[in-house]
Amino acid sequence: MIFVGERINTGFKDIRQAVTDKDPTPLQEWARKQAEAGADYLDVNLGAVSTKPEDMCWMIETVQAAVDTPISIDTNKAPILDEAIKLCNKPPLINSTTAAQEKLDAFLPIAAEHKASIIGLSMDESGTPKSADARVEKAGMVVAAAMEAGIPPERIFLDPIVMPLKFMQDQMKEILEAARQYKLFSDPPPHIVCGLSNVSNGTTRKKLINRTFLVMAIGCGMDAAICDVLDADLVHAAKTAELVMNREIYADSYV
Repeated sequence: MIFVGERINTGFKDIRQAVTDKDPTPLQEWARKQAEAGADYLDVNLGAVSTKPEDMCWMIETVQAAVDTPISIDTNKAPILDEAIKLCNKPPLINSTTAAQEKLDAFLPIAAEHKASIIGLSMDESGTPKSADARVEKAGMVVAAAMEAGIPPERIFLDPIVMPLKFMQDQMKEILEAARQYKLFSDPPPHIVCGLSNVSNGTTRKKLINRTFLVMAIGCGMDAAICDVLDADLVHAAKTAELVMNREIYADSYV
């Protein structure tokens, strides 16, 4: 299971204020906590706080001064990505492109040049599809374009776009079915990832819903998640699901 720590995101008040004040302490504290919890990547998200590449660059440099965990550059703006990726000490994960040709043309050459992995959202300029079949169609466009650009399947992460259970309950089975079909694209198959906290948005049992959905998604082939890596029950549930799916070898100390 590939865990991407979600917490260095200006959607959180402390990170937003830290970026505004250029205070490195909160970013570095969260970087250390998530790295110690076993994060494989640290998502760094500037959000709507700024459109300046130098602000994303500051965030990445600040995080890398504290830990050596690879960065997930979370931006949908190619000019920001183009500057930020040059500062990464290790090949990063780019979060993210869509199937829209304009996005693919902008993001894939950068990913290929820097040997980065890339998340492809199963949507295009018309929005998020409602059915599993439409999600599979958009994801297939990402895979084809990425492989043509020289990015192998093991560096492609497909995101079926998780919707809030509270507001779009009927979408859950479509998302899980799309994830199951993504594994059929290639051999080896691409990774499957999601922004896990989206599923519990607006609910009162966030951790339980996150944990349950992730276990079900792992059963459908998902092998990565952008999530709260400090939630030990979530991490343990994911590791147990991987054992059940025979992806890991059992040991009494597996957690």
